[in-house]
Amino acid sequence: MTQANPLLDFSDLPHFADIQAEHVGPAISTLLEAGRSVIEQLTSQQAEVSWENFVEPLENATEKLGRAWGIVGHLNAVADTPEMRAAYNENQPAITEFWTELGQNLALFEKYKALRAQPGFDALPVARKTIIQNAIRDFRLGGAELPEDKKQRYAEIQEKQAALSTKFSENVLDATNDYGLFVEDISELSGLPDDVIQAAKTAAEKDGKSGYKFTLHFPSYFPLLQYADQRDLREKIYHANATKASELAGKPEWDNSAIIAELLQLRKEEAELLGYRNFAEVSLVSKMAESPAQVSHFLEDLAQRARPFAEQDLQELRQFAAEQLGISELQSWDSAYASEKLREQRYAFSEQEVKQYFPEHQVISGLFRVIQTLFDVQIQADTATTWHKDVKFYRIEKAGVLIGQFYLDLYARNGKRGGAWMDDARGRRLTANGVQTPVAYLTCNFTEPASIDGVTKPALFTHDEVITLFHEFGHGLHHLLTKVDDLSVSGISGVEWDAVELPSQFMENFCWEWDVLQHMTAHAETGAPLPRELYEKMIAAKNFQSGLQTLRQVEFALFDMRLHDHFDPHGTQSVQDILNTVREQVSVFTPPEFNRFQHSFGHIFSGGYAAGYYSYKWAEVLSADAYAAFEETAVSGNSLSRQAGEKFQTEVLEVGGSRPALESFKAFRGREPAIDALLRHSGMTQ
Repeated sequence: MTQANPLLDFSDLPHFADIQAEHVGPAISTLLEAGRSVIEQLTSQQAEVSWENFVEPLENATEKLGRAWGIVGHLNAVADTPEMRAAYNENQPAITEFWTELGQNLALFEKYKALRAQPGFDALPVARKTIIQNAIRDFRLGGAELPEDKKQRYAEIQEKQAALSTKFSENVLDATNDYGLFVEDISELSGLPDDVIQAAKTAAEKDGKSGYKFTLHFPSYFPLLQYADQRDLREKIYHANATKASELAGKPEWDNSAIIAELLQLRKEEAELLGYRNFAEVSLVSKMAESPAQVSHFLEDLAQRARPFAEQDLQELRQFAAEQLGISELQSWDSAYASEKLREQRYAFSEQEVKQYFPEHQVISGLFRVIQTLFDVQIQADTATTWHKDVKFYRIEKAGVLIGQFYLDLYARNGKRGGAWMDDARGRRLTANGVQTPVAYLTCNFTEPASIDGVTKPALFTHDEVITLFHEFGHGLHHLLTKVDDLSVSGISGVEWDAVELPSQFMENFCWEWDVLQHMTAHAETGAPLPRELYEKMIAAKNFQSGLQTLRQVEFALFDMRLHDHFDPHGTQSVQDILNTVREQVSVFTPPEFNRFQHSFGHIFSGGYAAGYYSYKWAEVLSADAYAAFEETAVSGNSLSRQAGEKFQTEVLEVGGSRPALESFKAFRGREPAIDALLRHSGMTQ
């Protein structure tokens, strides 16, 4: 098994066509054994420590383990099967144990401190100095200085947290995959666009049933909320989505309530073991923000600025719903529907009308044009084995030289975790054989192409989906365009978590540029580009309900920070109490009592955003200000400035995590970030 194990071949790209669940255990065991062997050699050697005889061999060993486990984790997220899930869960404790052991290894810690203390430290390249300093910080956060009994408890906490986070995600996925709302009579689907109805019909046919099937995958359930004239249909799908993986869903085996409670208890215990008051303080050690109080002040200030606009948004929506739609008391399952009708009336267009101009091939071509113009690179189709027939693969070159590759997995399907994300398959580093180029996974959950009467139509994207695609590609560019040759700080590695959203949110802005949209749109039937008149309506509607949207994000971020800062898991308040308190403080439109949003809040319970969800708004200040530099150099309204793009590439994208993000921002912008551009772009200026 080991000799032919595709997970142990690191010569190039992953062999997705060959990888089976049965390969996971043997591969991980082999790599764990090899990693421990290297660590033993490094900690027993008596030679004076150097980068070459210590850091490089350690990175070589841990990179292989990270790459192999990354493939397994990726497959578990995008091609979930009972066999792969079992293999992932069986091996996760051993992986967690290894990284915990490494983080607590005092001998390794001492060698990093010896490197830092050497007279030649200051002469090292910036990237290597950063890696050494980050390692010293992470050993302390990993419990390396704890007494042995507390080290053991710390390790137990890490293993339990990893298992609980995985189970949280599995429960959400299983609840999502399990649900189906079947409608027999097409007349009940009044208001829904034809392509949504066709997708629902195809979904029912796949189940061998008649009628129309709606699921809790976003491209299926959200159009019901947005377009369905039948109010009871909207309420049904809203209730199902708002209670999934909770005690109200009728599936106790998928209820995340106990997992949430235990995760919060374990995080608080971890923080106290390390000498911190709470987990929020631990989380912020490696971020730009200095304290939980600073984050809370930032969020509360933003909420205060947004509140007058949100109150006006809600007043207008309630009045419109009552006067035009006969909805005297606006409920959460009415808001998307009423908002879409109000948008159509006010701006004389619908999202469905806009969607007809965004066929997949045209959007991808337009996205690539933006990247190629800004950063002077070329993107071409490439070949590789993939995990699903719909996945595409590309390469990025500069002056004919390969600099990176990426997989593009766009469509929602069963067995694939919801949402959109970028992850790294391989990082850039300089090896004895030359530069190892980076590889990225870019994953979304859009509606797949529809097949009508045996003819496959191209997938059509909403403008929001186009923005999502640009967002994830911004992360991809951060990873792929790096010029740092040391793995631990190349690309997105080592970048502060609250700055990692800077390139992604920055890229979103180009989705509103007239010149960009001209090259990114072609009507599904006529092939005509987006008309100027429709574009002007989109721009007029750009900040439609931005006050409400801002408060919604602040609510999520403040809830996350309160859970990890003030909340006592052993106290009298529940998690729901904390959420209710936050909503009382910042929200103007409160969801119904049965809403259990937190039970599927994967960002903080199964992702990396615990005490870090504020990063989206924090980084949005940076990204809006960065984009303002392109606005300032725009020619005839075209902000695709090669000059500004080159500077952003050089000072932000290429340096990765080799220096603090604030330094990179100031090197690009020439000053500290300011909130003005964010408020202006959001239409929240008086």
